[in-house]
Amino acid sequence: MSNKSQVRVRFAPSPTGDLHVGNIRTALFDWAYARHTGGKLIFRIEDTDTERVTDQYIKAAIDTLKWLGLNWDEGPEVGGEYGPYLQSQRLEIYATWAQKFLDQGDAYHCYCSSEELEERRSAQMKNNQAPGYDGKCRDLTAEQVGQYKSLGRKPVVRMRMPDGETVFVDAIRGEVKFEHKYVPDFVLARADGSPLYTLAVAVDDVLMKITHVLRGEDLLSSTPRQIRVYQAMGVAESEYPIFAHLPFVMGQDNAKLSKRNGEVSIAWYREQGYLPEAICNYLALLGWSPGEDRENVTMAELCELFTVDKVHSSPARFDMKKLEAINGDKIRALTLDEFLKWSLPFLTKANVITGTDAEIALVKEALPLIQERIVKLDEVPAMLRFLFVKDFKVEEASLSKVTDSASKDVLKRSLAELTPLSTWNHDSIEAALRTSLIDELGLKPRIAFGAVRIATTGSTISPPLFESMELLGKDASLARIATAIAL
Repeated sequence: MSNKSQVRVRFAPSPTGDLHVGNIRTALFDWAYARHTGGKLIFRIEDTDTERVTDQYIKAAIDTLKWLGLNWDEGPEVGGEYGPYLQSQRLEIYATWAQKFLDQGDAYHCYCSSEELEERRSAQMKNNQAPGYDGKCRDLTAEQVGQYKSLGRKPVVRMRMPDGETVFVDAIRGEVKFEHKYVPDFVLARADGSPLYTLAVAVDDVLMKITHVLRGEDLLSSTPRQIRVYQAMGVAESEYPIFAHLPFVMGQDNAKLSKRNGEVSIAWYREQGYLPEAICNYLALLGWSPGEDRENVTMAELCELFTVDKVHSSPARFDMKKLEAINGDKIRALTLDEFLKWSLPFLTKANVITGTDAEIALVKEALPLIQERIVKLDEVPAMLRFLFVKDFKVEEASLSKVTDSASKDVLKRSLAELTPLSTWNHDSIEAALRTSLIDELGLKPRIAFGAVRIATTGSTISPPLFESMELLGKDASLARIATAIAL
């Protein structure tokens, strides 16, 4: 990728909902490229769609980037010399440029109604012609304009596309060519003066001195229109931003990513207990590779290793199982204090703890028992609930495994062996139960300890049994076994 004096990349979402996987992959690559090159990341909010973009979604987008650790150098809350960074606050700038294009003859007023345009589009398709604007208002006479005005018609501003073609070099795809017969004159501003995407994005990229545009492949067809705006602005070709269009992210079924196969908001992944670093690590692998078949990449390594020439042009495939595996690896790599910090909000939200010092101390003791066993943080409450529950009950699905006669015998024998213990720790508990149930009764461990696990924790899924009983304490453990015997 060309080396401009200082790299300036932008992440410019239109927050019409929570940010999704595709948005964040783009933001991540922008951020990594800026950090790799010592450049700047500009965060711009494209909020001219006032009906769909809300303050709530803008706030959520800002919060999501912060949570992921994708900091920006210019933009909302940070400022910068090329602001404002919300397009809704830049409307006068776009109106000024639209008028300049009209004055220069690069653009013209188009009075065609949406019904007329649709009618002509249908006729084009019927005649096997490429659908697009046919230039009807390109060269209107003053008389024709007067007639339209007398009818009360309000014109849009439309850019004039010259004959020929647009050719540019995409940093991922190589040379890309668009023949202008397939890129008809396009609308810059609506009849009410509000700008369309093509006008706003191109003007902003020039004025904010953007050097590199990394964005999704779905925007590739917008590029010749944006280049046409640069031309009308008088920007030299050598000063155009370098484009790099990232490959699509597909679902497991090779269809475009959807809610069914992973295209849900980052807020959903957050609620499910995915770590921000795991999300970033996994998304980095969708279309880019650090080499040497590596999959575990830290944020610092991503900044060090990320280059655009390592981005593939072919579609990437989203694999939820792989994301889970990476998340599990990141959880196992946490220090105990970090694991505690990430786990506590899930425990309080699930009403497992209220947050007292005694509860937190017990959680801290218990967490090492489950760190190797979970892949998402939302599993923590279910694993540790048994330590804190006031009204303890065996879960309905597991009841049958402690109420049959064989299980009752195991529980009675266990109670008898455990009651005399003067030292209550996992070693003494294990020794007593193994001697009695396995050595003397000849039971298999799964049979021997399964009933005890359910009686003391309420479930078949829990941390290691003997360590769990140690944390639970002798009195509570024996009381629960006795209650299960009485069921």
